[in-house]
Amino acid sequence: MKTITPTIEMPTDIVRYLTHPQVQIDPAVPVPQWGLSPVGRARTEAVARAGWLAGTTQIISSGERKAIETAEIIARPPGIMIEIREAMHENDRSATGFLKPTEFEQVADQFFAQPDISVRGWERAADAQARIVREAEAVLSRNRPGDVLFVGHGAVGTLLFCRVAGHPIDRRHDQPAGGGHVFAFTRETRQILHGWRRLEEMGT
Repeated sequence: MKTITPTIEMPTDIVRYLTHPQVQIDPAVPVPQWGLSPVGRARTEAVARAGWLAGTTQIISSGERKAIETAEIIARPPGIMIEIREAMHENDRSATGFLKPTEFEQVADQFFAQPDISVRGWERAADAQARIVREAEAVLSRNRPGDVLFVGHGAVGTLLFCRVAGHPIDRRHDQPAGGGHVFAFTRETRQILHGWRRLEEMGT
């Protein structure tokens, strides 16, 4: 009788991109220096020991304060030292500085709708996408064992999602309002495992 050897599926390392949750908005402070609000900090602390993070061996953060604060909270329980990559910053909006919410949403719509044009001096979406993809691939090319957690921002996170998923740049792939969302893909095949999910919904 022929013996059939069962196929054993090897574990797949997962890459997750997490956006920082709510921030303390202060028009007098440059946006990259904004920190987490009490709500944003509490949301992050509530999931810092969550089971879905158990396989994480690398935590890579944008250099913006709100991202670093998020990464530090998550890195504390497992004792992982975070790596900061300055080029993972949010799309450069310094040309306009702080914009009131309604105006910001209008300009953000244009940013995604016209990726090859600099809208009001903002970094082009095409350039921001090339930058965040380059940063992610530089980390993943090291091929270290374990899951990878990138901690960053909504716009560049959406641009990364679009590239990995094979979608054209489009704001309909943006995270829901409020921040603190995660999408995931496999490191080996770059297959999307799930789109944006709230921190609180991970592992459910």
